Amino acid sequence: MNGEECKAALRAGRRVYGTMFVSTRANRGDEALGGIGLDFLIVDNEHSPYSRAETSDWCHKLAGMGIVPFVRVPIPASHYITMALDGGAQGILAPYVERVEQVRECVAACKYLPLKGEAVQRAAHTADFPSEETRLWLAGRNKNNILVIGIESVAAMERLDDLLSVPGVDGAFVGPNDLSIQLGIPNQYQHPKYLEAVRRIHLACVKKNVPLVIHFFDHAMAEPFIQEGVRFILYGNDRGGVAELKSHFEFLKRVQAR
Repeated sequence: MNGEECKAALRAGRRVYGTMFVSTRANRGDEALGGIGLDFLIVDNEHSPYSRAETSDWCHKLAGMGIVPFVRVPIPASHYITMALDGGAQGILAPYVERVEQVRECVAACKYLPLKGEAVQRAAHTADFPSEETRLWLAGRNKNNILVIGIESVAAMERLDDLLSVPGVDGAFVGPNDLSIQLGIPNQYQHPKYLEAVRRIHLACVKKNVPLVIHFFDHAMAEPFIQEGVRFILYGNDRGGVAELKSHFEFLKRVQAR
């Protein structure tokens, strides 16, 4: 699967499955990774010490295995997004987005690379390109690129409709740790306040036809939301070892959406 195929699968109503890497090195990556059945994998650059070269190594290795390489950039800024894409990423997770201007900057970097400066700002704000030929070339050049924005704060929830309305957003992400802290209930993922907030985000995403990604850490977190229609499924990370992830995904793929 590549980025374009991943977007097509989501548009068709299919579920896609992925995990996040925070420590495993590409030159020592567990070859069991290919047997898990992953559609995508996020290389974390926000909270993990991967270098630019290590991140690129992972992106190329994943693409060669038919797994869509995502990078969670440190902040929602064009500089980091274009570096990740230049390194081989096909998906971008832009964390902690709270303002429409941030979303537009992320869209411009992800969907119009390598257009820069005032030209890319015009394209992002008014869809005005240097020419129709340029617009079509950029669309082809960036067809595999996927942009997911992080909805991880109360401020983002309050502006959610506006954030999701920016053209070019392919998904929204709930980071449970950050969101639960903002809600005043750190890491209490079965708390009614947290569940209500995530369902509110999910409903807004459904109305805007934007797939929602929730980072699940256990089956109790994942099963009810999969049953409620969440299709962009991110589960766990590599801290417990790659091989043990296989049993988790076998379980998740048996959970039937209503």
